[in-house]
Order: sequence, then structure tokens, then C-alpha cells
Amino acid sequence: MTVSMELIKKLREMTGVGIMDCKKALIETDGDIEKAIEVLRKKGIATAKKREGRVAKEGKIYAYIHGEGRIGVLVEVNCETDFTARTEEFSQFVKDIAMQIAATAPLAVKREDLPKEVIEKEKEIYAEQARKAGKPEKIIDKIVQGKLEKFFNEVCLLEQPFIKNPEITVQDLLNELIAKTGENIVIRRFVRFQLGEEV
Repeated sequence: MTVSMELIKKLREMTGVGIMDCKKALIETDGDIEKAIEVLRKKGIATAKKREGRVAKEGKIYAYIHGEGRIGVLVEVNCETDFTARTEEFSQFVKDIAMQIAATAPLAVKREDLPKEVIEKEKEIYAEQARKAGKPEKIIDKIVQGKLEKFFNEVCLLEQPFIKNPEITVQDLLNELIAKTGENIVIRRFVRFQLGEEV
């Protein structure tokens, strides 16, 4: 199948991915732009995985204040080169991440960063709830696992639906940027303050 240059350009504008990759994705999906985006996203994930081991020491620390000074966020996002750190796209990504943190109050960047005692406490609560609801003992573990996954989706930044487009997760957004820049990009750490919250 031959794909028009206009369609390739359109896909490139939408994804920021190279022309040849756009062309291959469109050929693979018979010119279906939505499916081609999905193909590129999946490839972005594969590319992102390959780049995980590369050192990312450049980047930005960004401060975001929301609601007339009621919520404040400091976030550090790293990339491999100062060239990428200075791009409009990288800056926008960092801002979006800070806004995400302000809006959703995650507890950690990824599930591996959550303290073991927090996870154990959640498991205890879910098991107790299931028992009180009269669920049979043999399915309580499955119920706990299901609720734990939902908990991770709510409190782990990378697993949360992206506030500007809930169809994708923050991880998907990160993978897209990694695919576009060709660099390892890491949301390193963040801190969120809310006026009057308990310490």
C-alpha cells in the first residue's frame, strides 16, 4: 500500500515521530491514523525501555503554585542533554507533570517507591472490608489484589490517567516524549505542599 505524503505529515505533526517511522506505521495499519498512533506509541514504549539504563542528569526543576498559593509543587525531571532540557516540548511536559501532581496528590512516582508499610496497611484494610462484606476466604486475596491495583493507579504518578487526556496515563505521556526526543527522560522526584495540611 502507498501512503500519501499529506497523511505522513499529518501523523508526524500529531506525534513528532520521524517521517520513515510514520510511513511504516501507516503502511502497517492501511492508512488508519488512529491505529498508526497506537503502533507508534507501542514502539515508543519499546524504545523507552531500551533507554532506561542511560544516564539522565540534565533537565529542569520546576515550581508550580496553584489556587492563589494554596498548593505548591516542586518537581525534578531529568533528560540526557541540556539541548532537550531547553526545548519547548520538554518544558511543557515538566509543567504538565507539576500540574498533575498539584491536582491528584500522588504519593510516589512509581509503585516501587511506595513504602512497604503503606502497601501492607492497604492490604489489611481491603482484606478486612472483604471479610465484613461476607466474602468467602478463598477469594479475599483476589479482591485485595484488585483493590491494590486500583490504589496504585490512584497514588502512583506514572500510573495515573493524565489530567489533560484521561485516555492515556502519565507513563504513556512520558513514553511519547522519550520516543520524540530519543533520550532517556525520568521524573526523578517531587514534593507537594498544601496549605494547612497535617505534617
